[in-house]
Amino acid sequence: MEASVALPSLPLIVALASSVVFCTAGLMQLIGLEFVRRAYRRREFPPKFYRVPGALELIAGLFLATPNTRVWGVALAEMIAFVVVVMRLKHGQYGWSIPGILLMAALPPALLAATV
Repeated sequence: MEASVALPSLPLIVALASSVVFCTAGLMQLIGLEFVRRAYRRREFPPKFYRVPGALELIAGLFLATPNTRVWGVALAEMIAFVVVVMRLKHGQYGWSIPGILLMAALPPALLAATV
């Protein structure tokens, strides 16, 4: 008798990979690593503001990991990525906006894994 192994679908892989990216970024910001704090100071954000996007990214990552909340995770992750891309473009960091644009393009297929 052969054992049947179900391979994960591409939308599920995208959803989980995006979840890892957002959870990692969120944790790095919540911890408040020095390079993160320095980046926020350069943009003249209030002290400890880095915790706000960190919490939002962590929530988005957790939502992306859970099938029942994946739609909300994609919506929140898209908004976060959009804001980051706009800020990068506003400051002339065109090359640094490319990963955000690619992430925004990768997130919609994760919606197909929302009902899995």
